[in-house]
Amino acid sequence: MTGKDGAPRTEPPRAPQTVFLERQSYRRRRLIDVARLMPLLGALLLLVPLLWSGAGQIPGAEGPAAPMPMSGAITYVFSVWAALIAGAALFGAGARRWGADDRQSEPGRD
Repeated sequence: MTGKDGAPRTEPPRAPQTVFLERQSYRRRRLIDVARLMPLLGALLLLVPLLWSGAGQIPGAEGPAAPMPMSGAITYVFSVWAALIAGAALFGAGARRWGADDRQSEPGRD
C-alpha cells in the first residue's frame, strides 16, 4: 500500500490478539452446541439397529452370524429414547439456570 505522497506506507506489526471468553459465555456456547447436535446424535443412535449383523439371517441360527433378537433391539431403542429425554431435561434445566443468571445480572430490569 502507498500513502498520499506515493511513498510506501509502513505500519507497525500488530500483536496477535488473544480471544478471551468468560467462563459463563464459554459454557453457554457449549450448551448451545450440545442442543444443536442432540437431534443428529439421536437419529444416528436410533439407526444403529439397522446396521446390526445378521438382520437377514435365518431365524434360529447360532454363533456370531445369529440375528439380534427383537427384544434386544426394542430395549436398545427404548434406552436411546430415554437417554435423549434425560439429555433434553438436563439441557432445559441448564437453559433455565442460564436465563435466571442473565436476568439477575442485568441492571435496570425489574
